[in-house]
Amino acid sequence: MKLLSINAGSSSLKFRLYEMPAEELIMKGTFERIGLEDSFYSTRFNGEKKEVNTVIKDHKEAVALLSKVLVESGAVKSLDEIEAVGHRVVHGGNKYSRSVLVTDKVIAEIERISDLAPLHNPGALKGIYAFKESIPNAKMVTCFDTAFHQTMDEATYLYAIPYEWYVKYDVRKYGFHGLSHKFITEEMTSKLGKKPNLIICHIGNGGSVTAVKEGKCIDTSMGFTPNAGIMMGTRSGDIDYSIINYIMKKEERNLEWVENRLNKNSGLEGIAGMSDLRDIDRAYEAREGKVILAMDMYTNRIVDYIARYYVKLRGKVDAIVFTAGGGENDSIIRGDVIKKLEALDVKLDEEANNKTIVRKGVEGIISTSDSKIPVYVLATDEELMIARDTYELTK
Repeated sequence: MKLLSINAGSSSLKFRLYEMPAEELIMKGTFERIGLEDSFYSTRFNGEKKEVNTVIKDHKEAVALLSKVLVESGAVKSLDEIEAVGHRVVHGGNKYSRSVLVTDKVIAEIERISDLAPLHNPGALKGIYAFKESIPNAKMVTCFDTAFHQTMDEATYLYAIPYEWYVKYDVRKYGFHGLSHKFITEEMTSKLGKKPNLIICHIGNGGSVTAVKEGKCIDTSMGFTPNAGIMMGTRSGDIDYSIINYIMKKEERNLEWVENRLNKNSGLEGIAGMSDLRDIDRAYEAREGKVILAMDMYTNRIVDYIARYYVKLRGKVDAIVFTAGGGENDSIIRGDVIKKLEALDVKLDEEANNKTIVRKGVEGIISTSDSKIPVYVLATDEELMIARDTYELTK
């Protein structure tokens, strides 16, 4: 079966074409700056990369262009070969604990909760509508980034706020990066031969830490929005909410201004003046003062959540796993985190850590043989997770 794995944002559309169940990647690409100036798309097929600058007015036009590229490149002989399309949807609210086939009811529900993810869900809906029109015979599946975390219990996902806010407005912890955490959980289940207890550190420009007990999420660091939890590239993570009102008064600014600063000008960016982890690492090795401070704060926040989840799992942790761009490739961050876990008798193998770089094709264990908890570095693959879920629901 040929199927498409789709991740549509407000001005972008990423795709992968798979042959399932072999999980063979046939073609992949990205459409960028949709509806904006200087729009373009790039594809990779048969080892050849192409980039084309062209006007892409909207998602409908992007999908039409993608359909044309798929056929003209020879990736498919006709669109009828594509039997299913899986769509990443950031927010499924409290309705969806798994991926589901697209129906009118599902679309209506995604629209209803779009105010929970105003920057993401509308883009996903545009993608769904466009593909339903472009490839009408294909089955459509929605894969929610919040679904994996829906196994948290009520005492974990509720906030200590008026209960009526939860009843009326669905205010609760949801968690994100669920497709990544689910993928890593499945990979570790295969490696360990059992449903494991894990602490997964998804470390990228956005970051989250998740506690998994017997293969199911019991807690995660992100909350009602992705701005909760650990310090990130440009997001603050957890802060005292009173700071917001205080700064509004001091700066004589509105709430939107403060929210923008907390989402786009905080985290590593706010302390070090940069957010790209490659830049951070170079400045760290040059011993730049603010960068050293920022990294210390950053790894402290990750350690705080690992320690919290270690206790929540009652010390029974089969593995700590680092994944995503930073987790997979940044030996400095990983090393600092593990050294700060000395109290848990977690021990770093520095040579293994320095050699383990996923972008160079190296995964593996970066802890010593006598470490109380093994520490893994694994590549995540959200697009493949979408493909797997889509195949299971449409085969």
